[in-house]
Amino acid sequence: MASSSTSLSLTPSSHIPIFSSFPSRLTPSFPGFHSRITHKPLHLQNPLHLSPKINSLRQHTTATPVNKDLWEKSILKSETPVLVEFFANWCGPCKMVHRVIDEIATEYAGKLKCFVLNTDTDMQIADEYEIKAVPVVLFFKNGKKFDAVVGTMPKEFYVSAIERMLES
Repeated sequence: MASSSTSLSLTPSSHIPIFSSFPSRLTPSFPGFHSRITHKPLHLQNPLHLSPKINSLRQHTTATPVNKDLWEKSILKSETPVLVEFFANWCGPCKMVHRVIDEIATEYAGKLKCFVLNTDTDMQIADEYEIKAVPVVLFFKNGKKFDAVVGTMPKEFYVSAIERMLES
C-alpha cells in the first residue's frame, strides 16, 4: 500500500514547500496568494539485499516414510543395509534425530537406505521390535536387525553403527 504526501507551495513570496495532510478540497486559501498542490507518491523501496532472509525448517527428511504395508519389501527384503528411525510426532528429541538422519541419508546415499516409521500410526511394527520409547534407530542388514541406537545421541554414534554394519 503506497502512501502519498502532499506539498503546498505558495507563490509568489514563498517557494518553500509546506507539507500538509489536508485533502485538496480542504486546502486553506490565503488572500492574495495562489496555491498549487502537488501530490508526490511515496514509494516504499525494499531492496533485496535489505530484505530479511526467512529460513524455515524443512518439513521433510530425505529418509523415506515407511509403514506396515511397505515394511517387508522396503526393510526385510532390501539388499542394501537399512536404517530405520522410530519416532512420534509429539516427540521433541525425535526432531533433533530427524536432522541427523537427514544428513546421514545424504552422506550415505547409495550405500544405505534410510527410513522413518511413525510409532503412533504403526504400533504393530513398534511392538514387534519392542520399541517402548522414542527415538530409536534400528539398523538392518540382509533383513535382520543388526544394531540399535536408543535415545538422542550425537551423529558419531549413528555413523559408528553404520560403519560397523557396512564393514561386516
